[in-house]
Amino acid sequence: MIHIFDGATGTMLQAAGLKAGECPELVNLERPAMMRKIHKTYIEAGATILETNTFGGCALKLEHYGLAEKAREINIAAVHIAKEAAAGRAKIAGSMGPTGRFIEPLGDLDFEAAYQTYFEQAAALEEGGADYILIETSIDIQETRAALLAAKEATKLPVICQLSYSEDGRTVTGTDPETAAVTLDALGADIIGVNCSLGPEQLLPVVRTLAASTNKPVSVQPNAGLPQFVAGKTIFPMGPEDFARWVPDLIAAGATYLGGCCGTTPEHIRAIAAAAAGCPEAKRPPLAPRLRLTSRSQTTVIDASLPPVLIGERINPTGRKKLAAEIKDGSLLAVKKEAIAQSRAGARVLDVNMGVAGIDQAAAMKRAVREISQITTTPLALDTSDAAALEAGLRIYPGRALINSVSAEPERIARFLPLAKKYGAAILCLPLTENGVPKTAEERVAALQLILDAARKEGLTDGDFLLDGLVMTVAAEPHAAGETLNTLRLYRKKFGYPATMGLSNISYGLPNRPLINSTFFAMCLAAGLDAP
Repeated sequence: MIHIFDGATGTMLQAAGLKAGECPELVNLERPAMMRKIHKTYIEAGATILETNTFGGCALKLEHYGLAEKAREINIAAVHIAKEAAAGRAKIAGSMGPTGRFIEPLGDLDFEAAYQTYFEQAAALEEGGADYILIETSIDIQETRAALLAAKEATKLPVICQLSYSEDGRTVTGTDPETAAVTLDALGADIIGVNCSLGPEQLLPVVRTLAASTNKPVSVQPNAGLPQFVAGKTIFPMGPEDFARWVPDLIAAGATYLGGCCGTTPEHIRAIAAAAAGCPEAKRPPLAPRLRLTSRSQTTVIDASLPPVLIGERINPTGRKKLAAEIKDGSLLAVKKEAIAQSRAGARVLDVNMGVAGIDQAAAMKRAVREISQITTTPLALDTSDAAALEAGLRIYPGRALINSVSAEPERIARFLPLAKKYGAAILCLPLTENGVPKTAEERVAALQLILDAARKEGLTDGDFLLDGLVMTVAAEPHAAGETLNTLRLYRKKFGYPATMGLSNISYGLPNRPLINSTFFAMCLAAGLDAP
């Protein structure tokens, strides 16, 4: 089914008498009839979803007008006005736009402050009776994450996430459509799309990429062409007919939610609705489940059908006294050097471990994740046995991380799996039980089955799992290499998920370690290793 959003609100308010410098959202309280009339005009044009006049309705944005304390009242009123205008003919999307500030470290806004302002706004929109939460015109994936987490925790409503992309195909802060789709899909967005910034022609490839990167419905709300500055004013040159010519292409590309943004009018929406009426939905075959990890601006795919992906594991103080001392002293210089060096050497995922005794590991993990994410585009694996440290890192990581690791121990399953689901993380499944390391491949498969069964009950699914072959040193266990190879073969046969392991463990305590490691590496690749 094709759904039709309305068009621009700001220009309609200005045409109705809103003066420059006035707060658009205050209209909901002081001139509700004006807003109701605009909504009705869009309904008559064919809109099946109305957006509330709350784009700048969070308390942080309303502070600019001295109206922060009226945020809840404004948002509830806006939903009531839209519902009255719709009279059952359209659904209501509660609009949440940007705060106008960047989240640390790109700006001065604390992540929790952004989360709280969106939590309050989403709760008010649901209280007013909205049918959706619409997070739109985002240029920073981290702000979108804060808003999405808040909306999912504050409400039970489906959430639409729409980012805005520049002509280079990335947001202002560097996120491409594939990375956005993977990150937001895993985090729980119900509809993923794009709005503003560009016209329908320029957004067509964005829609195609989104549709090829998620199984979720895709939305698109272009501007009425590329903006032009004429006689001191910004104008959008594309008329309704020209705009509507692109509707069949946008639908064929995978969009099922269409509407307009800046410069679009009821006439544009009428033309969109008419053009969409004769278009069948695109047939989108389900995506094959693959393990996909993201940073702010890059996606790494780990799959048996692709070349091996190297995981850099040198950001780990275990057995490294100098690195441990620096972390304990609060210095992350060596950590950042390791991150850069490993990325340059070809690592496609970076493992981050802050396991130093006597420190606040949650604070250390949060700081490390924030700073590493700023200097490298390589996705991260968060390596910790501390649930508080894990959540601290997952919460502020601007992408989809890998959790290293979830073992078959009941406490680890109970504490880590809910965090994986909440933050959209993938999990490294470690066949370690309460009784220690299973010696045989069959025992490791049984331990993995326990983890996978528990993960599926938590809501994780295919594409969320990386399986650890658990290699032990042959210096202590002569059969270690053979059992690891058998384990990899059984993983591939029984589960089909990609496999990993800490490769160099095999040679610990032995001479000529590089030769042993490289030889064993080749054997493991043949047996089913995907991410050493």
